[in-house]
Amino acid sequence: MERIYLDHAATTPIHPEVLASMVKVMEAEFGNPSSIHHYGREARKILDDTRHELAMSIGTKANNIIFTSGGTEADNLAIIGYAENNRSKGRHIISTQIEHHAVLHSCEELEKRGFEVTYLPVDETGLVSMQELEQELRDDTILVSIMYGNNEVGAIQPIREIGELLSGHQAVFHTDAVQAYGIEKMNVDELQVDLLSVSAHKINGPKGIGFLYIRDGVKLARQLYGGEQERKRRAGTENVAAIAGFRKAVELSVKELESKRTAYEEFRNVFIDKLETSGISFQLNGLLENSLPHILNLSFPGTNVEAMLVNLDLAGIASSSGSACTAGSIDPSHVLVAMFGKESERLTNSIRFSFGLNNTREQVEKAAEQTAEIVQRLARNG
Repeated sequence: MERIYLDHAATTPIHPEVLASMVKVMEAEFGNPSSIHHYGREARKILDDTRHELAMSIGTKANNIIFTSGGTEADNLAIIGYAENNRSKGRHIISTQIEHHAVLHSCEELEKRGFEVTYLPVDETGLVSMQELEQELRDDTILVSIMYGNNEVGAIQPIREIGELLSGHQAVFHTDAVQAYGIEKMNVDELQVDLLSVSAHKINGPKGIGFLYIRDGVKLARQLYGGEQERKRRAGTENVAAIAGFRKAVELSVKELESKRTAYEEFRNVFIDKLETSGISFQLNGLLENSLPHILNLSFPGTNVEAMLVNLDLAGIASSSGSACTAGSIDPSHVLVAMFGKESERLTNSIRFSFGLNNTREQVEKAAEQTAEIVQRLARNG
């Protein structure tokens, strides 16, 4: 049986060129980047070259990039680090109800420490209101954290407009760009973003490595204590092999960005066309426009999400009910709750399909046909 992986929003397969670059480093470049001898200098060069590559991809300088263990640490460092270092300026933070849990739980931790957090609602397309954001902005607001593109429904927030709104305010602007990076072109100066989080495993790089962009002048309280790596902002010996793999993944994603977008948009349209042709009932969660092209979240009335996922897996199709970070949770998707309310049937019948490396049009057509058959079978038996 051919297995079709349509859960790239959860994680992506490592690119062969990324793997090759990592193996080469593990075999030959094992030095500690903090050492001054030859081996250390060779490892340091890998860090410097990668930092430059990452900076170029978002239109900034190498000194503004620090390596982290992934998107979660980058979000934690940005949110908790900034709040703790700047509590004298105010204790109010604004975020949204549909953030990744790395952001939501960081905000919840800050609430325990005496900060006040406003969680903006979203409409049925998954978008925040600029008017509501402006209304909630206060003199003591020090941080606004709003994700670039949602990992469950793909909704792209008005990042540029938010940056413009905050340009005359003391609040710094953080965006979790983990799901959008490598798919959307982004320039931190044009967007007026002060902090930006990225993770390598979403762009066919290794797990356990990411970066946080920090604008000049933005000061963060340390979250790790130890050595003076990463300009004293993130202690710990750097993961040189993963960093080398990260560089290759970014190099490939920048080079292939437009072709990937075109392919994913085609896959999304093909999938929907096949379902429409089959005659089954389904609804789109979110919008096709103003959305990440690799994510397709669909509601199938008359079905149950657990039964759908099991049947899809038996048919060789890997998909999900939303964020992989809540796997095993009996709670409904907080994103869909925010979009449709706690009583909506969509909470129990929605599936996320997400496209990526190695997917083909033929695979997508087959997956859509199998999905339609499963929906019809479950509807009959239900």
